Amino acid sequence: MQEVDLIFKNARVLTMDSELRQFEPGAVAIKGDEIVAVDKEEAILKKYNAREVVNCQDKVLMPGLVNAHTHVPMTLLRGVADDLRLDVWLLGHMMPVEREFVSPEFVRLGTLMASAELIRSGVTTFADMYYYEEQVAQAAAEAGLRAVCGETVIKFPSPDAQSYEESLEYTRDFIKRWKDHPLITPSVAPHAPYTCTTEILQAATELALEFDVPVQIHLAETRQEVETMRREHGIPVIPYIRKIGMLEAKIIGAHLVHVDEGEMHTLKNFNVGVVHNPSSNLKLASGFAKVTQMSAMGINVGIGTDGPASNNDLDMFEEMRLASFIAKGITNDPTALPAPHVLTMATRIGAQALHLDKQIGSIEAGKKADLILIDTSAIHNSPRYKREDKMSFAQIVYATKTFDVTDVLVNGKFLMRDKKLLTLDEESLLKEAQNFARRIDSFLLEREKSVLSKLIAIETATEEESFEVQIKVPVKRFDEIFEKLKKPEIKVVYQRHYLQYDTYFYFDDADQGRLRYREDEIINPQGQIVKARYRLTLLGPAFEREFAHTVLLSRSRYLAKATHSLRFYREYFKPIKEMVIEKERYRWKVVFKETEFYINLDRLVIPKMGDFLEIKSRTWSRHDAEEKAVLVADLLKTLGLEAAEPIGKDYSDLALE
Repeated sequence: MQEVDLIFKNARVLTMDSELRQFEPGAVAIKGDEIVAVDKEEAILKKYNAREVVNCQDKVLMPGLVNAHTHVPMTLLRGVADDLRLDVWLLGHMMPVEREFVSPEFVRLGTLMASAELIRSGVTTFADMYYYEEQVAQAAAEAGLRAVCGETVIKFPSPDAQSYEESLEYTRDFIKRWKDHPLITPSVAPHAPYTCTTEILQAATELALEFDVPVQIHLAETRQEVETMRREHGIPVIPYIRKIGMLEAKIIGAHLVHVDEGEMHTLKNFNVGVVHNPSSNLKLASGFAKVTQMSAMGINVGIGTDGPASNNDLDMFEEMRLASFIAKGITNDPTALPAPHVLTMATRIGAQALHLDKQIGSIEAGKKADLILIDTSAIHNSPRYKREDKMSFAQIVYATKTFDVTDVLVNGKFLMRDKKLLTLDEESLLKEAQNFARRIDSFLLEREKSVLSKLIAIETATEEESFEVQIKVPVKRFDEIFEKLKKPEIKVVYQRHYLQYDTYFYFDDADQGRLRYREDEIINPQGQIVKARYRLTLLGPAFEREFAHTVLLSRSRYLAKATHSLRFYREYFKPIKEMVIEKERYRWKVVFKETEFYINLDRLVIPKMGDFLEIKSRTWSRHDAEEKAVLVADLLKTLGLEAAEPIGKDYSDLALE
């Protein structure tokens, strides 16, 4: 008889191979880290002798589940922000918290927490993309799990790199260190086309090709992403990444919710691994991926949980059940994504999506010994019917829970036995995690008190000069002002023509000031819109002082480029009241008596308040502001408006009155 290290006997073996063979009672022989044979129990026991024989007591023995997309350190961010749109959740909450807290210590602890959860739920392989991926790899290997680890590359400064060049260098070193590890497959992980430039995506692809490692990336997750890609590049997401050469690498694409049939053919032709994330897509309302259609075309569609902050767990049994039910619901076809195929997506096809199918995903001789035992005798999984082979698959997909997993083996070594974790101390991990939670709570509570803090968290805001000289006077005819501006005493530096759309946010605490979202549409001399720009201005409470027919305002003022939609800012800042002001503006920057001023001719459209001429100037110096206030009176006289009644308030204040 042949000697092996381990035999599992008296099992209901689901091989998940290409024929979906089952053996009952079945057995599996293991030597070292590999499967030697799988067959009926009688055949295995006749041919092999083992140092240890495990009586499975009629439990299901099957390949470990493959969680093909996640961000495991985010276990520490589980529940930080929920019930938000993807952009508000990611850019308004996750990224600011990550910039503040993500460190090697954070990533290691989060990964160890996730590893305990993954092992208990029958996952033996996961694909991860995050920061400090070196710590993810170390912690996963320490826990004994198999993982595809991708270092995130992104155009913004990130917790572990100030630039994408730093991220790529980090990734190069990371790949070199882990390339031939028995459990860890290093990879490159450019976050997404909307958070990476073409240059970044191409550099990441070249690095992956150089070392023959996978590329992990989020693709076509939201409709907004696809619309932005069409607007900026003239083509959808998949044609774009093909055009720039990304599909030459081994791509693992997460989500792919919004793709059409032509794009699906491209995915198939380039052997792109697709990862379906049903819970995350539902929670963030990203849409319904066309999984049934992609699977029918032969695309390798695996299943992932996504990160614990957007799911909020790592439960692959829940994901399998949802994947099948969603497919049936959106196609109105109860036969869509049947249980045998869904279980294959979570095992063998998931391994194919990760480009690891030669190693894992099914119980076959020569593959790695990554196995799990499942007890299906509990009341929620009983009784058991046997008249059709597919009933075993349905029992796993539709009724089994994570706590039914009793034993987990990876690379021939037990990580959990009789529901006891062997490589991790859950109690100490839970204590450490709660310490992080307290710190993050304090940070967010403090940030929520300040509109400025929330602004700085998502945008690069700069403080502007504190003193402003401003005056408005009603006018009747713009053409008369146009002529007065030609006087030799007034030197025009430049002239602009805008349509301006302002939305003001007001808050409970008036001391927070008000936030203005402005869209400027720049008009050329032919009356065409040639450019649009978007800005945020946080205006602190004004301290007014009338001076020489004008008004000096002293207030804090912060200016930031608006990189998100008005809807995003509304949901992020949560104002108690809004005001909209629309106007047509002619603006001149002028020099009058060796002093710079801005002159605006404004026609208020919403609300209809009439036409105004406005003179403004800003400075850091109160003395300078007072001198300019004197000159404003002279400038008004030069423009023939010395008799007009001056107004020193903002349009928003006038509208409130």
